[in-house]
Amino acid sequence: MIRTIAITKNHELKLDVEISKVVKGDFQWYWIDFNQPTDEECEFLRSPLSFHPLAIEDCMHFLQRPKLVYYQDYTFLVTQAISQDTMSREEIDFFLSEHYIVTFHQKPSYEINDVWNRLAQGESIQSLDPSHVIYLIIDKMVDNYFPPVYQIEDRLNEIDENSKGRPMDVLLDDLFYTRHQLLSLRHTINPMRDLIYRILNSQRMTEMQGKMVYFSNIHDHLLKLTEMIEAARELTTDIRDSYISINSYQTNHVMKVLTVITTIFMPITFIAGLYGMNFQNMPELHWKYGYIACLLVMFIVTLGLCWWFKKKGWFK
Repeated sequence: MIRTIAITKNHELKLDVEISKVVKGDFQWYWIDFNQPTDEECEFLRSPLSFHPLAIEDCMHFLQRPKLVYYQDYTFLVTQAISQDTMSREEIDFFLSEHYIVTFHQKPSYEINDVWNRLAQGESIQSLDPSHVIYLIIDKMVDNYFPPVYQIEDRLNEIDENSKGRPMDVLLDDLFYTRHQLLSLRHTINPMRDLIYRILNSQRMTEMQGKMVYFSNIHDHLLKLTEMIEAARELTTDIRDSYISINSYQTNHVMKVLTVITTIFMPITFIAGLYGMNFQNMPELHWKYGYIACLLVMFIVTLGLCWWFKKKGWFK
């Protein structure tokens, strides 16, 4: 689906004007949104919009890394939003000029729909231009980065406290899944931060000169998100190391208990094996008190070993 918004020089808003009339018309600026376009609709990128083949190719190949490319009469941007439902990355492409903005996305975009509806209702049309529209969309995208990060922080606190008393293997599985989500967010947010940094330091995007303070605010939000993600990743590492240490401690404790039991039974097992050979010339076998004496020796050896292990602190 293709939809258009055109702003006349008298600041009048016109909706759903044909692309050919929008491009050739005498408008102050216009916005064309390619919302899940068909193959036939994608051809409008070539004619009448006449965008560069490399930029069109980037639109068709999903999922591109966020980037900024300068062309002769416009700037091409690739950005990534995060779906609030699936937590997956979604690409949104922009063609930006002083007189138009063209957006291209192969999946529904909450951010674009929100800004589009505000413009369609005639909200602050006189103060808007293509650079401010792209600011509103990217700002909404960055704002939607925060909820997933906050959710991950809450989950990490829950894992750290283990208030539900879940088994360690379940906690580790949840922890590694959380680390995977953090890595995915990092692969989205860090390139977006670099993209906004390039916009702030660009000398060619003259249409952005009056909006740098707005994009500086977006960059600050992305820096905050980067710090939050890095802090969360460090926390996952600390939790993982703590659980591994606890698991190693429990394993060592079990091995210590088994070692103590084995060591206690070794001498009495030797005694029982020695007198279990049933040789005829073993005088103790025919002694009247041999059985009681053997049990007494086993008992004394067991008590002696228990006393020695307790003195060494093995029963703590």
